[in-house]
Amino acid sequence: MNDGTITLPWLVVRQDDNGNRYRVGRYATRGEAQKMADSLDVRGHKQLYWVERVAQNGTG
Repeated sequence: MNDGTITLPWLVVRQDDNGNRYRVGRYATRGEAQKMADSLDVRGHKQLYWVERVAQNGTG
């Protein structure tokens, strides 16, 4: 973060019925990401949501 940018190392990922995966959003803390994943999961759709940390080199 020494270049003035905000680091958002936590991803919420969605997997649909066909196994396709999509990034839903990026968050600064695991707690924020988990709260979003939980709120999406409660909707009762068949998608699966989870949280993962972005690798140090910036790839997810």
